[in-house]
Amino acid sequence: MATGALGAALLDKENVGLAKPLDGKAGLGAKRPLDGGVAGGDAKQRKSALQPLSANVVAGGSAGAASAGPLSAPCQPVAMGPPPPRAAASGRAPSGVEAAPAARERSTSGAAAAPRRWQLTDFDIGKPLGRGKFGNVYLARERKSKYIVALKVLFKNQLQQSNVEHQLRREIEIQSHLRHPNILRLYGYFYDATRVYLILEYAARGELYKELQRAGSFDEGRTATYIASLAKALIYCHSKHVIHRDIKPENLLLGLNGELKIADFGWSVHAPNSRRKTLCGTLDYLPPEMVEGSYHDAAVDVWSLGVLCYEFLYGQPPFEAAGHSETYKRILRVDLKFPASPERSDGVKHLIRKLLVKNPKERMPLEQVLQHPWILANADPAVLQRAT
Repeated sequence: MATGALGAALLDKENVGLAKPLDGKAGLGAKRPLDGGVAGGDAKQRKSALQPLSANVVAGGSAGAASAGPLSAPCQPVAMGPPPPRAAASGRAPSGVEAAPAARERSTSGAAAAPRRWQLTDFDIGKPLGRGKFGNVYLARERKSKYIVALKVLFKNQLQQSNVEHQLRREIEIQSHLRHPNILRLYGYFYDATRVYLILEYAARGELYKELQRAGSFDEGRTATYIASLAKALIYCHSKHVIHRDIKPENLLLGLNGELKIADFGWSVHAPNSRRKTLCGTLDYLPPEMVEGSYHDAAVDVWSLGVLCYEFLYGQPPFEAAGHSETYKRILRVDLKFPASPERSDGVKHLIRKLLVKNPKERMPLEQVLQHPWILANADPAVLQRAT
């Protein structure tokens, strides 16, 4: 596909995504400039066409979010296990985020109760944490274990109107099966007549993108630690035949101890055959094979890791340009330039060059990223020594 034609199709859109975006308009999406600043206390973000189902799980309410009643005790992360596993439940709940009547299902014989299923009465609902296109995120506490979680409430009618039910099912299926310290846990879900509820791990230190905006850029030690953490998480995902396809700062959260967590699997796919052709993700992070409309595989995540490393160090993505068409051209040429300021080491520039290679087969494997001299010299040893 010619870059000019593709660039024209992206005008006045915010995200790269489906052939029919969620707003129902024709054409694909585009990018959001990094220097968007802060409005009303919330940073502007490059959002994928599929609104994150597990993003914005952060401390503090979003601007303009309706206030919710406080919990009976302060919501602080506690050292205990996740809420006990239960099955997804249907049933009905009154309008608004209020408690639903308790309900237990019994076996056909009526002799014994079936496993207890999640419902809204199992949680104390706290302050709102964020708003999305399809619903809101609330701080919550599971009543029995007192475990703190983030509860995302999605409205069925909005999901149906945008025709993304299948993407929600896919995201739940993928994320609920992933167990890695650098991947946000999806503990479970339940639903009623009008809403779907996702029970998510609470990332106490919030969005990495906002931290990057505040800092402008990260030093090499912090960047190396984040890249090593992500490399381990992506190695794990790829071992499960999961391709993420939308690695970027907005999709990363920070846990209580500052550990990085991948939080949005809206564009991820389980692809045992490893060859896909869907154009998805965010413009600045698209690899050349997606721009060209060619088949892609797990190597798209390797490219995104290189773009992310560059953005961490310089505060902007490497191929950013004034227009969408020019950005596409720079990606296809791999027009990689390193600013003189801030000054960065030759070691990290070497790593970035090895990740941002046009031919997917020639990109540095993630296992070799963890053995790169710059990573070994700068990343937190505790992260490098961790088994996974």
